[in-house]
Amino acid sequence: MVTVTLLSGLAGGLVATILMTVFMLTLGDDSPPPTAALWAKFVGSAGPEAYVPQGMVLHLLYGVGAGAAFALALPLVVGEVSLATAVALALAYAVGLTIVGAVVWMKGVLGVDPDRATAMQFGFFHLVYGLVLGGFLGAGVV
Repeated sequence: MVTVTLLSGLAGGLVATILMTVFMLTLGDDSPPPTAALWAKFVGSAGPEAYVPQGMVLHLLYGVGAGAAFALALPLVVGEVSLATAVALALAYAVGLTIVGAVVWMKGVLGVDPDRATAMQFGFFHLVYGLVLGGFLGAGVV
C-alpha cells in the first residue's frame, strides 16, 4: 500500500500528460488540439492553428489539475491504495475524462462533432493518461 498525496497527484498528472502528449504528437493527425480551439474561441482572434502552444500549455495545466484531483479522491474511494486499484480506477477516470472532453468541451463548448477515428484516438490518448497516472500513483513514485 502507498500513500497518495497532492504532490504525487501533481507530479503524476504532469508525467501522464507529457506521455499522453507524446502519443498525441506521434499518432495524431497533426491538427491543433481541442484546447487550441478553446483558446481561439475565448481568448484569441485567429484560428486554432495560431494557438497550438497556448493550447498545449492549457492541456498540460488540465492534466496536472486532473492528476491532483484524482490523487485527492483516490484514498477516499479505496482507503488503502495499491498499484492494481490505482491503475484500474485511473483507467475508469480516463474514460470519464474522455466523455467530459468529447461531450462537454468538444461538442458542447466548441461545437465540434469528431468523427469516429478522432473520437477513438481521443479515447486512446486519455487511456494512456489514466494508465500512466494510476501506475505513477500506485507505485508510490512521489
